[in-house]
Amino acid sequence: MYEKAHGITKRKEVQAMIRPVEFKVNGKQVRMETEDERMLLWVLRTDLGFTGTKYGCGEGLCGACTVVINGKAVRSCQTPVKEVAGKGVLTIEGLASNGKLHPLQKAFIEHSAFQCGFCTSGMILNAYALLEEKPAPSEADIIKGMDDNLCRCGSHVRIVKAIQAASREMKGGAGK
Repeated sequence: MYEKAHGITKRKEVQAMIRPVEFKVNGKQVRMETEDERMLLWVLRTDLGFTGTKYGCGEGLCGACTVVINGKAVRSCQTPVKEVAGKGVLTIEGLASNGKLHPLQKAFIEHSAFQCGFCTSGMILNAYALLEEKPAPSEADIIKGMDDNLCRCGSHVRIVKAIQAASREMKGGAGK
């Protein structure tokens, strides 16, 4: 928070409250007490051990921290934990089902849609939300939907092909 006094902008300290929060992560109920302004990224990684969610830029611009909240791709580095109260959070660790990879995970492997792998969980979860919304996207839809997820290795063409393949395999949605 910032306030302006006498023409000078000063940072105003925000007092975070420690409160209980309940939400689901990968289908399992979580109840914890934490600072309500704490970013979901750090709760997932540090408190709950879901390290597939990555810290990239810390500004919500790269997509490495993307998770799915109630069906929508969200940047966890910009989401206070209080905003997920009563909601469902899906991380990359929750995408596979009964030891079987999700079609997006399989397609990313089959199409070598990653190089270093740092952006991969965010890419896959963003694609998952895209396919939930648009089960049979055009190439242009995929490019537009994935535009805010960055891959520094330059795997974007293979990522688009992987999403197209997953969409064909799923025939009707991103469901598990």
